[in-house]
Amino acid sequence: MPLLWLAQKQNGNFTSLAAMKKIAKILEVPDMAVYEVATFYTMYNRTPVGKYHLQMCGTTPCMVRGAKEVINTALDHLGVEKNHVTADGLFCVTEVECLGACANAPMMQVNNEWFYEDLDTKSIINVIEQFRRGEEPKKGPQINRNNAEGPMGRTSLHGYESKPITRDFRAAKKEWEEEKAKAAAAPK
Repeated sequence: MPLLWLAQKQNGNFTSLAAMKKIAKILEVPDMAVYEVATFYTMYNRTPVGKYHLQMCGTTPCMVRGAKEVINTALDHLGVEKNHVTADGLFCVTEVECLGACANAPMMQVNNEWFYEDLDTKSIINVIEQFRRGEEPKKGPQINRNNAEGPMGRTSLHGYESKPITRDFRAAKKEWEEEKAKAAAAPK
């Protein structure tokens, strides 16, 4: 529900009861229909999570590459427990399930939008402190990596040059119609 997403963004990463009631009124649906969506999907925060909701992956690929240490470093640095908001209202650390960038583990998602990958105990503090200063940390891998390339760089598709895909849809449609007409006229 895009309206829930918008309401949450406008309300400091928190989907309030008042916002859900207003959305239900706008959509002309029972309040319960909106509550059900907001309580089912984890992207909607039913309790305040602070300005920066640090959603840190704790599943196997991230765990194997040090996620527990990264999560504990973030919690210790912020002086907060999991799922609690810091006293300044800026941060909340939540351990979540897979965020889909296992090759760049460990990783975190911030505010359901930005991804920070290849984290370690130093880089997580660096990212947190950049947010604290109001800066925007570099998104993606926090090491010298191009997207999800391995340590040896690109090992396949050498010489492949990405080119824009262009297609004349009018000509393709005309060709298709001609073939269709031939098939219809062919003896059966």
